[in-house]
Amino acid sequence: MTSFEEAETEETVTCLHMTFYHPCQEDKMMFRCLNFCKREQVRADEMAKFGRDSNVCHYNLMDTRVSRIQFSLQFYRKLNSSEFCFEIKNMSKKTKLIVDQTELGYLNKIDLPWKCIICFGDYQILAEVQEGESVDYFETYLHLAEVPILQERCLPSLQPIPENGISSSLFPSQGKSPTETDENESC
Repeated sequence: MTSFEEAETEETVTCLHMTFYHPCQEDKMMFRCLNFCKREQVRADEMAKFGRDSNVCHYNLMDTRVSRIQFSLQFYRKLNSSEFCFEIKNMSKKTKLIVDQTELGYLNKIDLPWKCIICFGDYQILAEVQEGESVDYFETYLHLAEVPILQERCLPSLQPIPENGISSSLFPSQGKSPTETDENESC
């Protein structure tokens, strides 16, 4: 047998991608202690804690309005399953944690959906789980968003279209129908 055949099978690692946003992130630099765009390993038996207390939290948010421990993430495997999950727990007595539409009070916890938005105060975090097989550790991969994660989408309104097929919202100059032009014509 060759060394390739004898090599151990490479194990994939569960990775939690987290994209952070705060409206004052450029002025207040609250994310300056986070390692962005770098994968970090966390042992499976450790809790990933986020907050302002650097003695307790591995992920520090430099903001006096953030609790010493804002929230924690626990990696676990579902009973009678090979599926790995994260459980998120609100550790703040003062601030509610919102995971998608679920509001968590102090010490409340839920399973983290595979893709969700976590909010507290003015903080917005997009969390996405990339599945893996390793039972020894998981990875975090942090990103910084340039624009709000919850930014409203500008979708056209679903107004009924009149029988003539021309919507007045598309052509604000009322009473006039659109003029057809050849695409090769210059303006």
